[in-house]
Amino acid sequence: MLDLIILSLHFFICFLISIAIWCGPKEVESHTSSIGGDETEPDGLIFIGKEDDIKKSQRITAKISGREIVVFYHEGKFHALDSRCYRKIFACVISDIDGQACIVCPWHKFRITLETGEGLYEGINPLEPTPTPKWQSKGVKQRTHQITIHNGNVYVSPPDLSVSFDSDYFADKYKKGGELAMGK
Repeated sequence: MLDLIILSLHFFICFLISIAIWCGPKEVESHTSSIGGDETEPDGLIFIGKEDDIKKSQRITAKISGREIVVFYHEGKFHALDSRCYRKIFACVISDIDGQACIVCPWHKFRITLETGEGLYEGINPLEPTPTPKWQSKGVKQRTHQITIHNGNVYVSPPDLSVSFDSDYFADKYKKGGELAMGK
């Protein structure tokens, strides 16, 4: 009975955290022009926001070429990833896992590195005499986007869609107005 109470409490706390995360970040639409296209700089970069504003909020969502992304400021660095994890809604907590800053999905516990978009899991080698869990890679699962800082402004490069990632499925689904799209 106690296990059931603890499990219920855990899911309730995860639910509250998810709601706080979902409602917390600012959504940026200001870089979308009135004709429906992204405001691009001459070198093809897309303006996301002011560096100081993003540092204060720690993260911000934006649309790039109709694709929802999240720009994080974590431990002195900016990171940009697709706004949805490769499985479901991209609500997350940032944790340090084996020396890497990772997003941890509160529902699935998927771990995705901010730096590369690589999925991590903790596994063991059963052939070892005393198997010890170690963090291992599932490969790159989440599309990352290149960030450029210039004159106090944060820019993102348009995505290179010639390479496919697992997160592309959900990015495309929500881009087309999927049931969990971030739009209001």
